[in-house]
Amino acid sequence: MKVKNILILGSAPNAVIAKDWSLAPFSSLIVINNAWKIRPDWTHNIFPTDFPNEKRPKPSSTQCLVSADKYVSVQNSYGGFVYAGGTMAITAAYWALATFKPNNLFFLGCDMVYGSGKTHFYGFGTADPLRKDISLRSLEAKTSRFECFAGLVGCNVYNLSKEKESRLVYRRKDFSSITTETTETPRNIDKKQFNLALRLETKLNYFVPDGKYWKHENKFKMEEIDRLDKIWLKCLVK
Repeated sequence: MKVKNILILGSAPNAVIAKDWSLAPFSSLIVINNAWKIRPDWTHNIFPTDFPNEKRPKPSSTQCLVSADKYVSVQNSYGGFVYAGGTMAITAAYWALATFKPNNLFFLGCDMVYGSGKTHFYGFGTADPLRKDISLRSLEAKTSRFECFAGLVGCNVYNLSKEKESRLVYRRKDFSSITTETTETPRNIDKKQFNLALRLETKLNYFVPDGKYWKHENKFKMEEIDRLDKIWLKCLVK
């Protein structure tokens, strides 16, 4: 059976290895922010509202630009930005899951690890996940949360990076092993922990309809977010 594979490409230095990849195994290539510069045959470019106009590409008739008017409602349907995580690698993940309903979702250039060298493939940039943000206290917890939602609808989530360190909790996979004919089984979810996390989210009610949660930070308690993150980290059965 032919499966639907989606590749999400970020802007980490290792993202450039995708420049020479064949896109034959993938149904779509979603590039985040400046990653559209890596190769011209992307299908979707996703970026935040404050991404400068001069940095945005001019799409062809077969390419789409995706900004807040398209992804805020999607992320809200998964609980909103405070719970899901307010960084584009995660926003792109939820948007792709809802939009394409893929069998497999692959990430490259999204490890969100920043050392002393250049931060992005084009040099130095502002590392979004490093900012002080109530929704990004544990990127591991936020990516665990996403994989749970993906797994519930039969979608596998993989990290194609070969970097030793990653903030993504997704299983690693080698690009050479990807085909359009086979798929694995999503990781098991601890339903008790999963339901516990959802109940706590409902109780806290940290939902902001317009997605601009940073304007309401006085409503959120850091200790409650940390408590929630700890639960999400227990949800995936390894």
